Amino acid sequence: MQLDLSVPTPLDYFSALVHSDGNFALFEAAVSLAQDEYPETDVQTVLGEVDQLLARVRRRLAPDASALQRLRILNHFFYQDMGFGGNVNNFYDPDNSFASVMLRTRRGIPISLAVVWMELAQGLGLSTNGVSFPGHFMVKVSLPMGQAVIDPLSGKSLSREELSEMLEPYRRRSGLVDDFEAPLGLYLQAATPREIVARMLRNLKEIYKSQEDWQRLLAVQERLVVLLPESWSEYRDRGMAHAQLGHQEEALADLECYLVHAEDVVDVDAIAEQVELLRRQIRH
Repeated sequence: MQLDLSVPTPLDYFSALVHSDGNFALFEAAVSLAQDEYPETDVQTVLGEVDQLLARVRRRLAPDASALQRLRILNHFFYQDMGFGGNVNNFYDPDNSFASVMLRTRRGIPISLAVVWMELAQGLGLSTNGVSFPGHFMVKVSLPMGQAVIDPLSGKSLSREELSEMLEPYRRRSGLVDDFEAPLGLYLQAATPREIVARMLRNLKEIYKSQEDWQRLLAVQERLVVLLPESWSEYRDRGMAHAQLGHQEEALADLECYLVHAEDVVDVDAIAEQVELLRRQIRH
């Protein structure tokens, strides 16, 4: 019997982490996203760094500290003592999405700050969830007196009025006003770990797409296809990245897969045209 001694690729590792919803390793999967850009990233080392931060916060807590006290002490430690916050000078830097880099720079975007903060909060026994709020990722904390919605950029608890105000531009852009207006609670539902990692990857996707960085975009698309195997638009987008890189056969396979599976899409004619073009190129 021959042993397989090959080292798993970053994509293999990621695939194992996100394979099942039952034991989805959210923080580990989020940390692993850096391995495409920084192959030397040791995920276990990063997890150990966060464990050390957790041990420091725990030392500040009385054994009988209430949930509210734990939340306040965590926020003071995270935002004041450690200085975590938004990278306002370079919001679209891909490094903002990588927890391993963020632990060093203390600068990130709402969702990357949230995944580190939630890992610490859960370690302190707080019940937390991510919230895929339009345009600004949030976290929810369950407290005896109800739920607090917190801005991960600052740790500030937001009122219903503040949340409605933040939602207003999105509602107007989407035409979700008056008769079509959905209740605020609809936008505050807990995001699943899979949805959180997908949102992190799509942030990177938008950055690389705007920079026309097809090689990096392809690496992100590989992860999105693994993460969301029935999200056919991700196959289309991977196919388009392959096409930009001159990988004609891979592009053709992905775009044909999209045409076969996707339903009620507006771009079928454009993609079918692209498929025909690729077939001609391959034949020649």
